[in-house]
Amino acid sequence: MGEYKAGKLLEGINSPEDLKKLKEEDLSVLSEELRQFIIDVVSGKGGHFSSSLGVVELTVALHYVYNTPDDQIVWDVGHQAYGHKILTGRKDVFHTNRVINGISGFPKRSESEYDTFGVGHSSTSISAALGMAVANKYKNNDRKHIAVIGDGAMTGGLAFEGLNNGGSMDADLLVVLNDNNCSIDPNVGALREYLTDITTSHTYNKVKDEVWGLLGKISKFGPNAQSIIQNVEGAIKSSILNQSNLFQSLNFRYFGPVDGHDVNHLVRILSDLKDIKGPKILHIITKKGKGYKPAEEGDGALWHAPGLFNKETGEIIKVIPKSPKPPKFQEVFGHTVVELAEKNDKIVGVTPAMPSGSSMNIMMKAMPERAYDVGIAEQHAVTFSAGLATQGLIPFCNIYSTFMQRAIDQVVHDVCIQKLNVVFCMDRGGLVGADGPTHHGVFDLAFFRSMPNMVVSSPMDESELRDLMYTAQLKDMGPFAIRYPRGIGSIVNWKTPMKKITVGTGRKINSGSDVAILSIGPLGVEAQKAVEQLNEEGISAAHYDMRFVKPIDETMLHEIFGKFDKIITIEDGVIMGGFGTAVIEFMADHLYTSQVIRLGIPDKFIEHGTQAELYAQCEYDAPAIIKNAHLMIDKKSDSRSEKAAG
Repeated sequence: MGEYKAGKLLEGINSPEDLKKLKEEDLSVLSEELRQFIIDVVSGKGGHFSSSLGVVELTVALHYVYNTPDDQIVWDVGHQAYGHKILTGRKDVFHTNRVINGISGFPKRSESEYDTFGVGHSSTSISAALGMAVANKYKNNDRKHIAVIGDGAMTGGLAFEGLNNGGSMDADLLVVLNDNNCSIDPNVGALREYLTDITTSHTYNKVKDEVWGLLGKISKFGPNAQSIIQNVEGAIKSSILNQSNLFQSLNFRYFGPVDGHDVNHLVRILSDLKDIKGPKILHIITKKGKGYKPAEEGDGALWHAPGLFNKETGEIIKVIPKSPKPPKFQEVFGHTVVELAEKNDKIVGVTPAMPSGSSMNIMMKAMPERAYDVGIAEQHAVTFSAGLATQGLIPFCNIYSTFMQRAIDQVVHDVCIQKLNVVFCMDRGGLVGADGPTHHGVFDLAFFRSMPNMVVSSPMDESELRDLMYTAQLKDMGPFAIRYPRGIGSIVNWKTPMKKITVGTGRKINSGSDVAILSIGPLGVEAQKAVEQLNEEGISAAHYDMRFVKPIDETMLHEIFGKFDKIITIEDGVIMGGFGTAVIEFMADHLYTSQVIRLGIPDKFIEHGTQAELYAQCEYDAPAIIKNAHLMIDKKSDSRSEKAAG
């Protein structure tokens, strides 16, 4: 573990079996040691932070009470699973978290038998755990199944689907609702208000505490005990709150709310719930960032994944550049959408629970009546945007590329078929880095270009992003997708005057005669590096920034295929069905016979690492472009030499 040393109790725990050897009174000390270990490592190595601190006691209690991995815990999203990883045999390698060739930042089935379900996107835990519970009931296996889900993730439609189905099945499922009222950004919606009503009802909590012991006593009496308990619980919760309990109306036995930071109380409650059959929900109240004051009191979005920080002071460690740096693409989006909205009163903003991540928070602050956070609900975000568009508004619907995968049906059915002018701004397009395969946004170019009526574009730089956003809100544009990557662009003075780009047109950046390099999006910067190096080496390389995958610039492609027999395409997305495929389809349709090499993401899921490391691994950075250009030119030269010798 190098510089990261575990506390006395934690040092001796390499599996839940070791944990179970501790006395119950030792669990509070262990929890603090686990929390400190997470603080030590994440402050020096980076990663998700406050979520895992908030569930330390719950993590200890779950592995202490349940017989994992035979009993199965499913963590929703996975941001909060660091303690789980440390307690299940990965303490000594935890410092490699999210580093290339190190352990994943999320639960991953191939990494450990304790990681029962691979996660990364939210709201999946209840459905997955229900499936496991039903399967083991079918197989006559007496296993327990626990889904741990946050109040933010509970706003996702899939979570409600799982609850609705789970309540109708006699499956042994416990849902632990971790309620901290603090996701990456503040939670929104009626569920948040409902949970707040429950947790702040002093009368309910007082009576609940007094009755809890009574229910435990009743449970010892005879075959009618379960129905007596259920009736008493239901009467208390519905009468005191003056409303029926949402979860009980879905046939889930509801317990709580309880203090999620009292590990001994959690152990006792979980031990009791372990013996109660059927679907049930335990509502716990926790504090995100618990035990680390700057995270408890600070900005929730900042401490979700703060990067490196001084653990003594809480000061975020920032690298101050020697010269001005270009802004992040998301920041350019945030400022530009406000700039456009100031001139066009039809423009509104929509995001599913990521206002700070997407920079939609800039518009929400400037124009709160025109920007909407709809919660973790990508499908709803798309169809809500479609509804807005039917009334003449122009929604800029900003969704991370990887999360857009969850709303494909709505894009097709509700937007494209109806030719509605919804502008999809897809942030985090391409390989995103340390979050790994669940967060890479690599499929969007391929699936969006298959949809009729959809315009699919990607800017090479910040100036083009502004121009594409301006173009997308012009009259009669219809469905319009703009995708851009995570991270900074390439232009320091980015606030350029906006102008219309004719849809379906690219631009020639460099002329050449030996090989043509066709790029889409910010990888054009890598292409430019390659062109400069190739020209120095005596290879005349042309570079075309295509800008649109659909409609693709056919006039430019005729020019390229008419002149070049050596062509390289580059994309930060899957090569199957993507930009390079579109170029080859054009070549085949028009009977051209050039040699084309497609550079992009191969047909496999790419693990985590820095973006630069992953670009090199997938071989579409500048050195890879240069290498492939040489292969084409050198092969051509060899062929000529052979003919001359013959």
